[in-house]
Amino acid sequence: MPELPEVEVVRRGLEKHLLGARFTDVEVLHPRANRGQDAPLAALLNGATIHSVDRRGKYLWCDLGQDSALFIHLGMSGQLLVGEPGSCTSSHLRIHSELSTKNGHALELAFVDQRTFGRWLHTPMVGGVPEPAAHIALDPLEKDFDPITVARRIRGKKAAIKSVLLDQTVVSGIGNIYADESLWQAQISPTRRASSLRQRDVVALLDAAAEVMRRALDAGGTSFDALYVNVNGASGYFSRSLNVYGQQGQPCPRCLTPIRREKFMNRSSHFCPQCQQG
Repeated sequence: MPELPEVEVVRRGLEKHLLGARFTDVEVLHPRANRGQDAPLAALLNGATIHSVDRRGKYLWCDLGQDSALFIHLGMSGQLLVGEPGSCTSSHLRIHSELSTKNGHALELAFVDQRTFGRWLHTPMVGGVPEPAAHIALDPLEKDFDPITVARRIRGKKAAIKSVLLDQTVVSGIGNIYADESLWQAQISPTRRASSLRQRDVVALLDAAAEVMRRALDAGGTSFDALYVNVNGASGYFSRSLNVYGQQGQPCPRCLTPIRREKFMNRSSHFCPQCQQG
């Protein structure tokens, strides 16, 4: 699933191309791509103008004004592609839309989703975010994120620290890849109980998460196959700089101990058994 840096790359691309654009045509080609919507999406979006493109954690939305938004969840394999009308020919095209830019240029915004876990949803805004994202916590790259307050909340949890990092109601945007990378950088075992960590250790971990994701963002995100691309169809390259994720059997960049991979919550954890004992 795309994580915060990948989604932020997409957000920036949408903002560059679509800010101020107005929807002129919307066609839902697969019902799952608009599940949970009672009225036809075309009736809700046609004529609406995109005032801003925003993000919290892994969730995107286009602010349409009048306390409404187009909420976009990429799911496991969702892609948003911007181009000339008719340019997207993917067999996995789920929603096709056309917009008119501020200078009258026609653009296509295509939602391609091979696994059909993603969706578009026209929704009201609640507290400045779309209703489906109202329960999502702030992410480490938001300006109002307070690592000290979040660290206290994390230390109140008895679960393994990695599972707490993955809980989007505690801190958003951190998925499996960046949890492993952040824990390695902070030298903390993924299985250590969150409540056993010192306040300063959790703050350092959150700082590490922010640093890792900023570096990934600078590289255009992490991509392992064709499923993650930005709005122009280009993949991210942060995967070339990963220290532990997917590096099982390779020497730890810090102490040269072979990186270990173990099952964790129906996922995999990658860590150094030597320098992540804390």
